[in-house]
Amino acid sequence: MTNRYFETANTDPALNLAIEEALLLQAGGPALFLWQNAHTVVIGRGQNAWKECRAQLLEQEGGTLVRRSTGGGAVYHDLGNLNFSFVMPKDVYDVPRQLGVISAAAASFGIKTQASGRNDIVLSQTGAKFSGNAFRHTQTTSLHHGTILLAVDFALLGRYLQPSRLKLQAKGVDSVRARVGNLIDHAPGLTLSALKAALLTAFEREYGPTQRLDWRQALPEDQVAQLAARYRDWGWTYGKTPRFDLSLEQRFPFGSVELQLLVKRGQVAEARCFTDANDPDLASQVEAALTGAPFTTTALADRLATGSLEMRQLGEWLRQQQL
Repeated sequence: MTNRYFETANTDPALNLAIEEALLLQAGGPALFLWQNAHTVVIGRGQNAWKECRAQLLEQEGGTLVRRSTGGGAVYHDLGNLNFSFVMPKDVYDVPRQLGVISAAAASFGIKTQASGRNDIVLSQTGAKFSGNAFRHTQTTSLHHGTILLAVDFALLGRYLQPSRLKLQAKGVDSVRARVGNLIDHAPGLTLSALKAALLTAFEREYGPTQRLDWRQALPEDQVAQLAARYRDWGWTYGKTPRFDLSLEQRFPFGSVELQLLVKRGQVAEARCFTDANDPDLASQVEAALTGAPFTTTALADRLATGSLEMRQLGEWLRQQQL
């Protein structure tokens, strides 16, 4: 298989996410894709768009809100941030190995890093997060993508993002700013072009010679256009927000969960689940399991008892609630 490297000067988040997804669906050789979004908030697939950021303010100030296809939490992108995507065949996919590429690139500038928590890379010196990661899998190929904070405007990051009350309570933090850090503060003079070159060098050292390609050479442009249209669609980004009779929220080891239940005649007529869990399918699986269930804690918990570990943990918590 041929190793491949892509980068683009495009800063449209819908197009960049479309290119990335087309690479995933293509199931080619190992690929590294580097890209940037301008003035954008990107939310995880299972998140509540209305609660994760100040969407109206963002759009009034010329920004864009998009929903990605992977799980995880909300992030702010500007041109001080570099995004990476590893698109890897299943037999090559290895998260610690891929994270090693990021750490090796940082180390080439004298910056020591380490993995932390569910999906972060932090600066060893301060413990501040500079890279958040998320994942998605098909039958043959896996996507691992993330951010690299080079010189992000933290004032804007804090202006648009709204970390949940449960996250703040769980982490005991005073501000978003305290949890993140820029690489440039630890390597003054570090440039975007130098960082890209270091990432490609680290990728080639790990995986071997790599062919540099334009995405238009490798992907059908009509497919990319269709995917980009979906990422721009209001329904994909915001979804429907009907009236609900009950809202429950809790933090679990795998992430936070908000459940909204519409109850009619003693049954759950509609369920919505919002989560920053890494599993991009968790929200839809929970919604399917709870819809139609009798509105009792036992019945709701039983519907989740045959699902994934995350669903079972949610179910056991529901079993203890007073509805």
